[in-house]
Amino acid sequence: MATLGPESARLPLAQLAAPSSIQNHICGANLPPNRGLERALEEAAASGVLNLSCRKMKEFPRTAANHDLSDTVEAGEDSAALCFKSFLTVTLSNPLCLCCSRNQLSSLPACLCGLPLRVLNASNNKLVSLPETIGQLQSLMELDISCNEITALPRHIGRLKALRELNVRRNLLCVLPEDLADLPLVKFDVSCNKVSTIPVCYRNMKQLQSLQLENNPLQSPPAQICIKGKVHIFKYLSIEACRMNSLLLPFNNSTIQRILRFIPKVIGWNHLKLHTYPVRNKAAN
Repeated sequence: MATLGPESARLPLAQLAAPSSIQNHICGANLPPNRGLERALEEAAASGVLNLSCRKMKEFPRTAANHDLSDTVEAGEDSAALCFKSFLTVTLSNPLCLCCSRNQLSSLPACLCGLPLRVLNASNNKLVSLPETIGQLQSLMELDISCNEITALPRHIGRLKALRELNVRRNLLCVLPEDLADLPLVKFDVSCNKVSTIPVCYRNMKQLQSLQLENNPLQSPPAQICIKGKVHIFKYLSIEACRMNSLLLPFNNSTIQRILRFIPKVIGWNHLKLHTYPVRNKAAN
């Protein structure tokens, strides 16, 4: 019931430029969390992968390769954020992956969105929001912000046109942005949030293969639909879209009601009582 869509149906990692393998490498058990920062920088310079996880960071580093970058900060700017951008620019010629999970970060600096990242893992922190400039990460293929305190996703997240995997598990989300329907997502985990409604436009996420919705107070689709899996969820969303569009159709009310009662019988939802919406008869106007 946890995964709505078979894991075996996921695309081969080679087709996704292997972002998951990169993340597993930097966040796996083979990398001791207590390694020195300078050593992590040396390896990052060669691989393009920077691991800053499990360091109890409350802000980002201010030094890079034994160089103090604090004098590069302009007046009125966030010193920690600009130092960290310089920190990455000096250290990495082409940063591909950044892992800053399992720290105590309450925010991500907006300047990070100017880097050519393909994978960003900021899970298990204390984030309450994402930068509004998140849409600038045009190369980002995998975003993991699970286990934080995020209450809403920024509207510009819909600009991440390369995004394949999005993990927002264990946050405080109540509403999902409709713009996510335009992304080529293959894996989407929104479990353990406070979401009650899945936008009907999500039925257009044709590439989605794994959808996790468990532990949400879902009302639309209802639980008895969700447990049937992704195919039934998308069928339900398609019916809901028809219901909303029916207000504009040139049919009379009785015709619409017959159509809406017939559809659940065709797909085997006889036990489910679906709501009907009043339709204004245009002929009477």
